[in-house]
Amino acid sequence: MYKLFFRLFFTRMDPEQAHYLAFRWIRLAARIPVLRTFLAAALAPRYKELRTEALGLRMHGPFGLAAGFDKNAVAIDGMAMLGFDHVEIGTVTGEPQPGNPKKRLFRLVADRALINRMGFNNDGSAAVAERLHARVPVFTTVVGVNIGKTKVVPEAEAAADYVTSTERLARYADYLVVNVSSPNTPGLRNLQATESLRPLLTAVREAADRAVTDRRVPLLVKIAPDLADEDIDAVADLAVELGLDGIIATNTTIARAGLKSPAYLTSETGGLSGAPLKQRSLEVLRRLYARVGDRITLVGVGGIENAEDAWQRILAGATLIQGYSAFIYEGPFYARAIHKGLAARLNASPYATLAEAVGADTRKATV
Repeated sequence: MYKLFFRLFFTRMDPEQAHYLAFRWIRLAARIPVLRTFLAAALAPRYKELRTEALGLRMHGPFGLAAGFDKNAVAIDGMAMLGFDHVEIGTVTGEPQPGNPKKRLFRLVADRALINRMGFNNDGSAAVAERLHARVPVFTTVVGVNIGKTKVVPEAEAAADYVTSTERLARYADYLVVNVSSPNTPGLRNLQATESLRPLLTAVREAADRAVTDRRVPLLVKIAPDLADEDIDAVADLAVELGLDGIIATNTTIARAGLKSPAYLTSETGGLSGAPLKQRSLEVLRRLYARVGDRITLVGVGGIENAEDAWQRILAGATLIQGYSAFIYEGPFYARAIHKGLAARLNASPYATLAEAVGADTRKATV
């Protein structure tokens, strides 16, 4: 029914308008006790064998919502109601900003993909911090906070901008993500170079430790799939050197090879997400795991459409996995199908736990 509705209704709407309409429905449903209880029972069944410990946190399972869907922390319980085991909000910037001019989101149905050049449109770290402070959780879910650079802030002052967001948001984050990999903020990807990334991550780590003294907030970095292999290795080595807790692989890509959609869509600038990103994200994940092993947590994201995709990321080295674009195409049963399929694959595998399966294929390939 959802796919029919998507084809007949959502595909006729501007993608950004459709996003906000669906978003309002989710938020509304989460506010109605009887309805949210019913939906959570239907869409978020729990599987004991999928319980996951990562980043020092306990989760119902490994599958979460990637950053970009809930930019302003307004639907955390709604997304938990739909079955996501963790919800990563953001990207949040130091100062509020409207993002890039519209039209800035494009649906590539033939490729099961999206192109976006949203430009970190968000309410800013102060407003999001107030919202998180006032939040009364309905569902137990892990909340990640993804932070990025305000567009008008010069590259040379980026660290201070990230520190501002960290000081405001770290206390509300179960984990914190430094996003240096969106293609839609000028100069942002330059920060992935280790000579820029080292002082940035060091400054954020110190700021988080100053802001939160009763626990250590896990810190991760999110990287682009377009990095050269030697740069991926350099980021992996830096993450280990600095004692980072994790790496998220990967953000959207600027590549356009092999797309089936019309040229007027594929030529749009911005980051491509969805099915076409699947293979490269998997390659980056395998390379990272071969480099860092179990020393830090890896999060696999990019082109995860079904349980088989999720299982392959786990075997490649991901402890946690995330989805976003496929949620648009699959609808409200997306997370439920992932969980059901993962449980079936784990039970049919030689591994007693998900933790045993993490990286199993990559380890075999490197022996």
